[in-house]
Amino acid sequence: MGQKKLIRNARAIVSCDALDTVYYDSDVLIEGYQIKQIGKNLSSEGCEIIDGSSYFIYPGLVNTHHHFFQTFVRNLITIDYPNLLVVDWLDLIYPIFAQIDSEVIYYSSLTAMADLLKHGCTTAFDHQYCYTKKTGKSAVDRQMEAASALGIRYHAGRGCNTLEKSKGSTIPDEMLETTDEFLKDCERLIKAYHNPGPNSMSQIVLAPCQPINSYEETFTESVALARKLGVRLHTHLGEGENPIMLERMGKRTLTWAQEIGFTGKDVWYAHGWELQPDEYAVMGKSGTALSHCPAPAVLGGFPIIDIPAMQRAGMTVSLGCDGSATNDSSNLLDSLRMAYLAQSYHSKIREGAPSSYEMLKIATVNGAKTLGREDIGSLEVGKAADLFAIDVSRLELAGTLHDPKNLLARCGATGEAALTMVGGQVVFQDGRLLKVDEQQLACMAEEACTERLRTQFPTIFG
Repeated sequence: MGQKKLIRNARAIVSCDALDTVYYDSDVLIEGYQIKQIGKNLSSEGCEIIDGSSYFIYPGLVNTHHHFFQTFVRNLITIDYPNLLVVDWLDLIYPIFAQIDSEVIYYSSLTAMADLLKHGCTTAFDHQYCYTKKTGKSAVDRQMEAASALGIRYHAGRGCNTLEKSKGSTIPDEMLETTDEFLKDCERLIKAYHNPGPNSMSQIVLAPCQPINSYEETFTESVALARKLGVRLHTHLGEGENPIMLERMGKRTLTWAQEIGFTGKDVWYAHGWELQPDEYAVMGKSGTALSHCPAPAVLGGFPIIDIPAMQRAGMTVSLGCDGSATNDSSNLLDSLRMAYLAQSYHSKIREGAPSSYEMLKIATVNGAKTLGREDIGSLEVGKAADLFAIDVSRLELAGTLHDPKNLLARCGATGEAALTMVGGQVVFQDGRLLKVDEQQLACMAEEACTERLRTQFPTIFG
C-alpha cells in the first residue's frame, strides 16, 4: 500500500500532452513515481484510492524564476516598489538583503515553497544570489533541506555577484564573491545535489546574477564549467541593463551573451522585457529560453513581453513568480492569471494573445523544457505523477465546468489546490501540508523574521 495509487473517477484530467487530450470521468493509476495508466474503470487492486469525482486535474506547474531569500522582505509600504525608481528601490532594499543569514534563508525558502506547493507548483527553480558573511556558503544547502522537508522538486540556481560597486555594480560589496570561490562552491553543490536522472528531486544550475554586476570572466568561466559538468545556465537579461551594457561594452546584453557563449539550449534568462524583435530570432535559433515574470513587470510599470511574437520566432517562454521583493507572493496560479490578463490587454495590437490554456502549457510543458526535464510537464504514461487538483464542486465555479482546459487563468482559479502530488506522493491535501507541522514552522519562521530583520530595521518593518 502506498506504492500504488489510483485517482478514481476524476471529473476531468487536462493532460497538456501533444494532442491536448482531456480525459473525462477517468482514473489515473500511479505506481511508484510514475503514471502507469490513464483511462476509465482501471483496476484498483493493491491501490490506495483517492476519490477524484469532484476534481479537475492538471500537470504540476513549473516555476522557472524566483528569489526565495526575499520572502521576508514583502508587504513593506515603506519600500513601495510600484512608486519607486529602480535605483532608489535598490538603495533601500539591499541593506536588508546584506543582513540575511542562514536561518532567514531556510525559513524564507520554506515559506515560498509552501506557497508554491499549495497553489499547484510541483517543481521550483530559485535564483539564489544572496551570499553574505552571515549566510556563508550554506544558502543552497539550507534550501535543499527545506525542499526535502516539504517534498517539492527543487532546481537551485547558484548565483553570485563579483563586481565592486565602485566599478558600477548595483550590489553592496558585502554581498560580493570572487569568481574562483563561486565556481568552487558550484562544483561542491553539483557533487552533493545534482541528479540528472528521471524523477530527480534536486538539480543545480550555474546562475551568475546579472551581467552588469559581475566581471565578464564570471560568465565565461560559468559557461565552461556548466558545459564540462552538464548543468544548465541562467541569469537576468533584458531587465533594464542594456543602456549600461551599451556604455560599458558598446553592445546590447544579448549580443554580449551570444559572443561569450551564454546562449543555447542549456540556457535561459529571466524577464527579457527589453528584448527587441530581431533578438527574438537569435534566441529562437539558439534555443535560449525565457522565464516571463508578470508580477514585477506590472508592479514596476515595465513593458509586458510579446509572447506571441516570441513564440513565432521559435522561443520557449515559461513562467516565473520572481522574488517577493517585487511580487509579495509565491502563488504561481496568481502569476498565471496575471500573465494571461496582461497578454490579453495587448491582443488588439499584437495579432492576438495566448488563450488561458496556452498560458497553462507555458507554465507546465514549457517550464519542463526550460529546465531540461523530459519526465514532467504533462500527464502521460511513463512520466512522473506531478499534478494538482482543484475542487470543482464549489459554488463559485458553477457555470465554468464545460471547459477544463481554459478554466484556471480565464476564471481566476488562483486559490489553494485541493491536492498536490509530487512524484506520486501527496504533499498537500485539503488545506494541509502532509510532511511538516505547518503551524510550528510558521511560528518559527515569524520568529526568524523578527529576530533577524524586523528588530534591525524597525523603521522599515514598523
